[in-house]
Amino acid sequence: MLNRPRRLNPGFLSLLTALLALSGCALPPLADRTESWSLPSAQTADTRLGRAIAPLTQAHPEDSGIVLLKDAHDAFAARALLAEGAEKTLDVQYYIWQYDITGTMLLDVIHRAAERGVRVRLLLDDNGISGLDAALAALDTHPNIEIRLFNPFVIRSPKWIGFLTSFSRLNHRMHNKSFTADNQATIIGGRNIADEYFGAGSGALFADLDVLAIGPIVSELSDDFDRYWSSASAYPAATILPEAVEGDLAKVVETARECSASSEASQYVCAVADSEFLKNLLDGNLNFVWSPVSMVSDDPAKVLGKKPKNGLMSRQLAEAMGSPERSITLVSPYFIPTKAGVEMFRNLERQGVHVRVLTNSLEANDVAMVHAGYAKYRKPLLEAGVQLFELRKVPGEEPVERKLQDNLMGSSSSSLHAKTFAVDGKRLFVGSFNFDPRSVHINTELGFVIESPELTQVIESHFEEQARITAYEVVLDDAGDLQWIERNGEEDIRYSRDPGTGLIKRMMVSMFSFLPIEHLL
Repeated sequence: MLNRPRRLNPGFLSLLTALLALSGCALPPLADRTESWSLPSAQTADTRLGRAIAPLTQAHPEDSGIVLLKDAHDAFAARALLAEGAEKTLDVQYYIWQYDITGTMLLDVIHRAAERGVRVRLLLDDNGISGLDAALAALDTHPNIEIRLFNPFVIRSPKWIGFLTSFSRLNHRMHNKSFTADNQATIIGGRNIADEYFGAGSGALFADLDVLAIGPIVSELSDDFDRYWSSASAYPAATILPEAVEGDLAKVVETARECSASSEASQYVCAVADSEFLKNLLDGNLNFVWSPVSMVSDDPAKVLGKKPKNGLMSRQLAEAMGSPERSITLVSPYFIPTKAGVEMFRNLERQGVHVRVLTNSLEANDVAMVHAGYAKYRKPLLEAGVQLFELRKVPGEEPVERKLQDNLMGSSSSSLHAKTFAVDGKRLFVGSFNFDPRSVHINTELGFVIESPELTQVIESHFEEQARITAYEVVLDDAGDLQWIERNGEEDIRYSRDPGTGLIKRMMVSMFSFLPIEHLL
């Protein structure tokens, strides 16, 4: 007797049908995409920014002017002021843009620039714009605003479904961050656009670092923006997002007005208005440090699996930083050195190069799985001679208008997000690059190498002064086991396990450390 075929579960059939349908979803063609390029700086020399900057750049024709943006409020003010001061172009590129207080306010200031006739090009990685589809679609209808999404998801809701059919493509992201006005001034660094990067709201703060730059490096950055804007992964928002309808743009503007009038936003606006950076910029008293600056950037083709030898930022960065002779001071929130990195640090220590590293402790790390990728290398790093610090996290007590400490570590309630390292007290890197496999092999990154002993020593001095105040020093005891030292004045408190964490969290990290996923972290 023949067996009757089993009936498939209707729910399974529905899921299978959906997956088959999704597998047929393709990205739209790029044939009709418009072309545009940054304006040469000579064509923007007569703008307010151009006229203000000209005397400075003429006095330093070979160098670029740099200002470190350590304070979160200053970093927001600098972006807002560049947008308010722009007269011809704004080129903006980010990995994350949230529809919160600071994200809404910056979209509003960009919209106001477009209303004045400024051409706005906004390039956003599509993985970091949750909840923004309707607002971006509306802004894209403005005649002076063009928005492109980098490596986009075809299915908009829920977006995670795209990983089921296109993981190999969607796993690659554009991690670059830049904000450029009139091809005269730019801001690059580690900060995304969200409240936690600018000290707004009552949530956690990411301690971060940006730089404001003027001079020849700005045109180099603008050329790189053009390269990403014209790349095969940059899709016009209108071909990806749901179509905006009449009245949507007015709603976006009204949302921004309501946000600005809220108690949280008004308190933040007041805090920004009190910023010393803002006063100095308005008074023309901002002190730039002048030095040779070079840009390092991944080829955007990296996200398509193409890795031209000279197009990888990691290679460019290694060449630009040169061979350390005395010291390396490295700050990285997501630090996964891999076996090769540990061996590199061991060889440097043998050659007399002192290596110091600051990263997040488990209590301060916002991605436990990434911490698992780092934790297994702590003992080998210490055995190699590396001096290791982990940022502490203590619950903050101050309200929205809290005053941030003027240092890399931020406030006591911070999670580290700055990405910088200094070599021999002479050269400094600031950008989006984490010392982990994802930055090296998967995502695209951007940064500046600054040949300035003055700025390098500022970073090293902050490290020296603050690492022992706001971080645990991780050491090996006489038995070769890990210990965490918390220094409070003259008192040293020692911990034998990750401080400020519970058993379940430590067990999760231990479990994650056995998974074969290091290459994805």
